[in-house]
Amino acid sequence: MVNAFFGNFDLAALAIWSFWLFFAGLIFYLQRANMHEGFPLEDEAGNPAPNQGMFWLPEPKTYKLPHGQGDKTVPDMQTDPRNADLALKKTTPNNGYPLEPTGDPMLDGVGPAAWCARKDEPELDGKGHPKIQPMAALSTFKVSAGRDPRGMDVVAGDGAVVGKVVDMWVDEPEQVVRYLEIELNGEYGSGRRLLPMQVARLGWLKPVVHVHSIYGKHFANVPTIKSTTQITKLEEEKVCAYYAGGKLYADVEERLEPQL
Repeated sequence: MVNAFFGNFDLAALAIWSFWLFFAGLIFYLQRANMHEGFPLEDEAGNPAPNQGMFWLPEPKTYKLPHGQGDKTVPDMQTDPRNADLALKKTTPNNGYPLEPTGDPMLDGVGPAAWCARKDEPELDGKGHPKIQPMAALSTFKVSAGRDPRGMDVVAGDGAVVGKVVDMWVDEPEQVVRYLEIELNGEYGSGRRLLPMQVARLGWLKPVVHVHSIYGKHFANVPTIKSTTQITKLEEEKVCAYYAGGKLYADVEERLEPQL
């Protein structure tokens, strides 16, 4: 008899060990690819973190962006320029503990009102057009279901009627309403502001739009946008962060402190 080529070799062991080696290599590759953004790590003060993890930074990779937006190379080593100027202080000398606002957190953009320094340009759809536009500029859109909020009064968290809804801003490719545009009454700041649809609630009994997160006095400071037909990614960050911050900071006594 002649022994087979793999007669004394455990093919099952070869298969399982090959799989584990491949899987380990895949994890290593994916983890380093994931580190193209957000690394090197920083602490709360914006300084390099002492523990950068067990993996080293990947080699720079350049992406060609569509619609004439140029190239993007990552990691780019850019940090948020506001780190040194944020109105925050440590509650303890140790890292990892909460930071305490030192000013008006909603205006300073810290805590729940924090925003990311994204590019000050609109998000584009697959055709290179701004994704989010007002319905006034979209002749092909109409309200086909539910209640049309245009013309409704806007009621703040303290019951103040701050203005009326004059338009809706639509995510055209997704076909969903992202913002309501409000014309403010004079005593609450005048001019127009955007209200994220996620924090707006249409009344069941009365044709009004309720906004629980902020009070009437806060609407004057809602971040404005430069254009009447498009909103940039940076402007979206600031607008949404302001309303989100109000969930905690609009009423310090009622919302910030523990409730029994």
